[in-house]
Amino acid sequence: MEIFQYDFMVRALTASLIVGLICPLMGMFIVFKKLSLIGDSLSHIALSGIASATIVGVNPLIGSLVASSIAAIIIDRLRTYLKEYADLSIAIIMALGVGISGILISISNTNFDLFSFMYGSIATVSSEDIKIIIMVAIIIILFVSLLFKELLYITFDEENAKFSKIPVKLINTIFMILVAASITITLRIVGVLLVSSLISIPVATSLKVAKSFKQSIFYSVLFGEIAIISGVLISFYLDIAPGGTIVIISVLELLGVTVFSKLINSKHKK
Repeated sequence: MEIFQYDFMVRALTASLIVGLICPLMGMFIVFKKLSLIGDSLSHIALSGIASATIVGVNPLIGSLVASSIAAIIIDRLRTYLKEYADLSIAIIMALGVGISGILISISNTNFDLFSFMYGSIATVSSEDIKIIIMVAIIIILFVSLLFKELLYITFDEENAKFSKIPVKLINTIFMILVAASITITLRIVGVLLVSSLISIPVATSLKVAKSFKQSIFYSVLFGEIAIISGVLISFYLDIAPGGTIVIISVLELLGVTVFSKLINSKHKK
């Protein structure tokens, strides 16, 4: 229990619990919308927002949220115009994010801890960050809870959802902003380079065992929480970057569940 004597660890575990819920929850819709790589794209744009906020002396999470939200809306618009090449919108924004962040970091005269943002750092989660993370989480949970049926319809059949007079454009815009928000609150723990894995890998693992969409959400959150909490604890005791640790555990979960499901299926066939 000595771990709870450290305030930074209490903050890190609090943030981890919330992130472990939000990322797989949003990840379910992201994966079925075929936008799995959006995490990489928005996280690189978020880095430019972090650099901008650091230069002007604002909380990096605020800068990250603003930059990634704008980028998320642009991706959604480009995805509509480039229907057959929708993945290009993600690649374009990712390239733009890398370019802008590279310039801002190079001209910055402030103390910019690049490593902690790239791979995550449990020691950098502040009390202000926790307030932002909790606020964002509440908004995301309310949005998904209140518009679950509409989100489900849009995710699997966007064209018919439009004919059903569902405000598809508005819901998609809000959804993309909340995706950006979920990525932003994850950066402190997992880092820019690995944030996409926390969105997609728990979902991939859940699809191996779940029999319905709601079951998939439950299992993806479960696998996400196990990976992120154990990753943070291991990184604390071994003094290693939490992001890489969390991703490795997530991949091991996927491999373990895949092997287990194959063994079960082979027994049923016999």
